[in-house]
Amino acid sequence: MNKAVFLDRDGVVNRELGRYCESVDEFEILEGLGDAIKLLKDAGFKVIIISNQGGIAKGIYTEADVNAMHEKLCKYLGNFDTAIDDFYFCPHHDSISRCLCRKPNGLLIEKAIATHNIDPNQSYMIGDSQRDIDAAQNAGVKGILIESNSGILEICKKIISE
Repeated sequence: MNKAVFLDRDGVVNRELGRYCESVDEFEILEGLGDAIKLLKDAGFKVIIISNQGGIAKGIYTEADVNAMHEKLCKYLGNFDTAIDDFYFCPHHDSISRCLCRKPNGLLIEKAIATHNIDPNQSYMIGDSQRDIDAAQNAGVKGILIESNSGILEICKKIISE
């Protein structure tokens, strides 16, 4: 079985703006992310993004906008000779329609675990809100709460040293 590090997106991978990140132009990748992902991948971890994207349901941005942001991230990571293994995002919002995939539910993590043959006992979720940690717990992986926009390189070094 594989081991994985699941990452929330806004505030962990890219700058949390305090509002929806609406376009690829606003999608600012946090310093040190390329080195952090490369470190995890070289240590044998799969790296998967798990993100709520309720702005889609609200009509603030589209799924194509989200995919463009993810393409920007993939291109950036190519400069570090590394990549994200998969992206999972919930396009729903409770104010529009309820769903089972929105964090703090663990469904997106559970889907990734099944798809990528991941051992939850060897896996982590790094997030900047309690709903990320709750989703991790609900899916049976270890949650690590960080401050928004603080970067994950030091956390990743600790993960691989365990």
